[in-house]
Amino acid sequence: MTLRLTVNQTRWKDHVQSVARDFPGLVPVIKGNGYGLRRSNLIPLVSQIASEVAFGTVYEVRDIPAGITPIVLTPTMSAPPNTMPASTVLTIGRLEHITALSHFGWTGNVVIKLQSSMLRYGTTQENLAALLAEAKNAHLLVVGFSIHPPLDGEMQMHVNDIEKWLDHLDPALPMYISHVNASAVRQLRKSHPQWDFRTRLGTELWLGDKSMMKLSADVLDRHAVESTQTVGYRQQRVSGMGEIVLVGAGTAHGVTPLDDGRSPFHFQNQRINLHEAPHMHTSMLFIARGRPVPSVGEWIDVQRPLTQVLADVLLWEK
Repeated sequence: MTLRLTVNQTRWKDHVQSVARDFPGLVPVIKGNGYGLRRSNLIPLVSQIASEVAFGTVYEVRDIPAGITPIVLTPTMSAPPNTMPASTVLTIGRLEHITALSHFGWTGNVVIKLQSSMLRYGTTQENLAALLAEAKNAHLLVVGFSIHPPLDGEMQMHVNDIEKWLDHLDPALPMYISHVNASAVRQLRKSHPQWDFRTRLGTELWLGDKSMMKLSADVLDRHAVESTQTVGYRQQRVSGMGEIVLVGAGTAHGVTPLDDGRSPFHFQNQRINLHEAPHMHTSMLFIARGRPVPSVGEWIDVQRPLTQVLADVLLWEK
């Protein structure tokens, strides 16, 4: 039972270095499942390309290389764990975030999150002065501002989200920005030379060209079936004569049907239908008679976003 992610290591490292060169002031983002590559594999690379690294939550900050400053992107209402280095920079976006940190006796450096058109986290312009004052009263040192425009939309919309804040902020502090391409960053730096823009990158940095990577699962068993049979957890009737194929990947790996309900599995460039929804560590597939059937022990392709899966094996190939 294995979900395996295979990565061309040489091409992948070249890609990471190339992206880093395109983004001066890069802040790599390492959060969640490490973009399918595991956080523990990405953290050692940070010191080669940046002096800061961003994590999703306070619980992800550990094993930080010397000289690297960790920044937590998501505000916390819980006590920061003891495993988090004292140098960690936390994010605040409203007064309640400061109250929570004060309750747990935490003092240190913070970044103020600014509201964007996404309306995710972040203070409004009307509440900024009160937030700055309360941060000072709570012995929190504001070391920057951050803004997170939406993923979709025109790039100029993201630039506008950022620029509408600049006249309200102290340019002596850096501005951490997301979801802007290299061209937009150059535009911002040219139009606002007094500002230190630092770009947070995750997906573009670590994943890039998907041809460098292959997600696959192994075939554990197969059974010939007739159209009258009912099989599986839910004892559903099979779609016709063919074979039931059991694959070693399921919901425990983050393998589920695609958003449109189709199967995520492929063999010999043909999609293999699900007989029923994946379950924990196994998916049950149906292949009609006459179509290519993988043998037990073969590997078939899996189509899932790498940010949503947990591979059992990460295989680095030269």
